[in-house]
Amino acid sequence: MSRSLPAPSLAPLIASLWLACAATIAHAEPMTDVHALAQKEQQPLLDTLRDLVSIESGSKDIDGLNQIAERVAGQLKQLGGTVEILHPTDVYRLDDTPETIGPAVHAVFKGTGSKKIMLIAHMDTVYLKGMLKDQPFRVDGDKAYGLGIADDKQGVALILHTVAMLQKLNFRDYGTLTVLTNGDEEISSPGWRSTITKFAADQDVVFSFEGGGTDGTLRLATSGIGSAYLTVHGKSSHAGARPEGGVNALYELSHQVLQMKDLSKPEQGLKLNWTVSKAGTNRNVIPADASAQADARALKVTDFDELQKALQEKIKNRLLPDSRVELKFEVRRPPLEANDASRRVAAYGKTIYGEIGLSLKVDEKATGGGTDAAFAALKTSGAVVEGMGLSGFGAHSNDAEYVQINSIVPRLYLATRMIMDLSTGKLK
Repeated sequence: MSRSLPAPSLAPLIASLWLACAATIAHAEPMTDVHALAQKEQQPLLDTLRDLVSIESGSKDIDGLNQIAERVAGQLKQLGGTVEILHPTDVYRLDDTPETIGPAVHAVFKGTGSKKIMLIAHMDTVYLKGMLKDQPFRVDGDKAYGLGIADDKQGVALILHTVAMLQKLNFRDYGTLTVLTNGDEEISSPGWRSTITKFAADQDVVFSFEGGGTDGTLRLATSGIGSAYLTVHGKSSHAGARPEGGVNALYELSHQVLQMKDLSKPEQGLKLNWTVSKAGTNRNVIPADASAQADARALKVTDFDELQKALQEKIKNRLLPDSRVELKFEVRRPPLEANDASRRVAAYGKTIYGEIGLSLKVDEKATGGGTDAAFAALKTSGAVVEGMGLSGFGAHSNDAEYVQINSIVPRLYLATRMIMDLSTGKLK
């Protein structure tokens, strides 16, 4: 009686085929026309970056901001966009908001598809007028230096040349491609936060072109920044002859600060720290007024809402009934919270980088300060991805701020491919 041999297992064969397929996908060849064009676009981008850095545009330098806005608007018009230079009408007044806010440049490119994609960056810097003459744009090896070059003139230049690449590729499969560059980011965007939120509300994706740090990391979350201002009004009197005739604002301020010291919730990323205080004018006078400021950080928008309520409830408990206590809370920047849409887009970015033999880091844990991307995320259900800009270092530092030139081609390729693949449905 004959016996049949057992059939060989197909599992190892299937596994090896799957791994081979996965490897092919992971190491797919780049779209050669896009990559080649990105290489050709590197020097023009550096030229644009030189021009932008050569315009001083501190957040309070209105003349400089108008000049750089004209420069950016002109280039966007040449690329075929419907362009306007906007001036703020809805200003969220913060404690340090200047009387006049710089402009924003808004451009819309209409395509033949349905996807709505928005690109944002900011034109203002932290530097004072007159510093440029001692620290002009310069290239040293693989680094380009200049005031504001990393934060965020590289972002403006990248947007301009990403749009230029799409035009040269004759790609118009998006529905609308919206560009917004504002002139007040470094002072917490008091003039343009509401505009960013409004324009971003119906977008499928918002890409923010702040720098990607030294390693080009994409960020899906940033911490929110808030400020609390506590003001106490009492009554002055002679500290030696008649202290009982006064209402000591310093005593009341101390009471308020101490009863608010435990509002932080470090386990959920909520922090409140009182950092500045002021009271009194003379040693022998009961202080009639006192004030304090606190720095607040949060990882969720709702945490700031709850903190404000807690602060307002606390000030009802006064040490001195005759004192008057006021509290103002500012959300200087809301937190940016990662969502599933952002995760999908960023993961696809890893695939694109893999095509050119590079790895791409994505961080969905909030670190550092806030950005305008958080305003963009407030009312949209689409993806918001921060850190699309060049690799660099030294933001806000004299003669040490630079971008890495070797990150230009990868970032141009990434931004252009993201827009193309989103528009054509390759990235769902």
